[in-house]
Formats: sequence, C-alpha cells, structure tokens
Amino acid sequence: QVQLVESGGGLVQAGGSLRLSCAASGRTYSRRAMGWFRQAPGKEREFAAAISWSGGSTYYADSVKGRFTISRDNAKNTVYLQMNSLKPEDTAVYYCAADNPERVQGRYAYTGAYRYWGQGTQVTVSS
Repeated sequence: QVQLVESGGGLVQAGGSLRLSCAASGRTYSRRAMGWFRQAPGKEREFAAAISWSGGSTYYADSVKGRFTISRDNAKNTVYLQMNSLKPEDTAVYYCAADNPERVQGRYAYTGAYRYWGQGTQVTVSS
C-alpha cells in the first residue's frame, strides 16, 4: 500500500506559479511510477504529467507541456508539480497517483493504470 497526500494548492492570478507536492508513505514508494491528474467541475479526471520511478522519464499532456514540470525526490518520498504561466483553464482539483512501473508502463495517461490516489488539492486560477 502507498498513502499519498497532496499540498500546495491555492488561489493564484493568471500568469502566476504554484508548486504542488505529493508526500508518499508506505511500501517501496521509490519503486512506484507517479502521476498528476486534474479534474475540473463537471469534467472527467484528466492526465497532466507523469514520471518514472527513477525520474529519468517524464510525460506531459499537450495542454501543460512547456508550462508544468514534474520531478521527484525519492530520498524525501515526494513528487512535485511545478506549474508556471497558469491559465484560468488550469483551475481544477489536482490529484497525485502511484503504482508499480510494470502496471503503468505505456499507460501513464490513463487513470485506470493507477491504484493509489491522494485526496486532491484545489488549484484556482483567476483571470
């Protein structure tokens, strides 16, 4: 089992920045692939970014590419999402997800690839 707790959300003006953190605890965190997803009101949960267990590979949705950066610090059991140049359409609840690399490989963008989820953190971008 892996427990995930997100933090760092808040209210920011368009063009601003936020850094989300996802603190993990439980078994073999460092061997887990990690992802960030987001869900806006009335919409389905969608992929934002993912990172391999080593941190050597990263993946981004087209909508955030060039603005968001995912990283991880396995010594701190934490994954980050640096969000720059935020837009009102980035407003959503952001969720951290984790699972075994073998389960996630090739399916980073799919919610069904991850069994472990945090409770989410709200990000609101005002225009």
